[in-house]
Amino acid sequence: MTFEGRFAGKAALVTGAAQGIGREVALRLAREGAQVALVDRSDLVEEARREAGNAAIAVTADLEGYEGASAAVGTARAAFGRLDIVVNNVGGTIWARPYAQYEEAQIEAEIRRSLFPTLWCCRAVLPALLDTGGGVIVNVSSVATRGVNRVPYAAAKGGVNAITACLAMEYAEHGIRVCGVAPGGTEAPPRRIPRNSAEPDAQERAWWREVVDQTVSSSLMKRYGTIAEQAATILFLASDEASYITGVTLPVAGGDLG
Repeated sequence: MTFEGRFAGKAALVTGAAQGIGREVALRLAREGAQVALVDRSDLVEEARREAGNAAIAVTADLEGYEGASAAVGTARAAFGRLDIVVNNVGGTIWARPYAQYEEAQIEAEIRRSLFPTLWCCRAVLPALLDTGGGVIVNVSSVATRGVNRVPYAAAKGGVNAITACLAMEYAEHGIRVCGVAPGGTEAPPRRIPRNSAEPDAQERAWWREVVDQTVSSSLMKRYGTIAEQAATILFLASDEASYITGVTLPVAGGDLG
């Protein structure tokens, strides 16, 4: 469902906008009236930008470092003159395996992928929101903070939850709301750029199956959600309809609280 004009006059930045939830959020924001900066490290983000229309820009940046986050925010501010809404969507499990099976480099890679983009983007965007006189940050977490075979990813998303709560406390007096969503399992088309370039072997596929089975079992509704269901919640929290909501992370997982 589209709410025409809900974000008219607003300027938004969405990370991880080339595929999946981030792409859907960016397109919905554009359809509902916002100017949108679609940020991703993949050139595929330009395809989403074309679909979003002339009020959108594409920004290619690696958000695992502060330099990339700062540059992306600077480009959006230069294009729009302000920022009102930021959706931090970058992240995702790279490997699934029992914790004893993770290598040191894999643990560090999971943290870089699913914690630092949100940490850096929040730091980069706060001056822009303060200059605007307020705004909204929506951080995309995960109910996998309680799950199997993804301890490093869970730790990273637990950090995202902490960022959300602490920033909300620090910046409420400045008119900045900070909210989170914690998606459960979500049906999505195959990723055009996989997070892990190595083809999973039989053991890795078995570990992933354990993740899927646990995810469905933990959901009271016993199913995966849709990208549209995830995007709808993010857009609600970003909108003025959620003006009295801050500092919380809302599970969108069919009853699984994570």
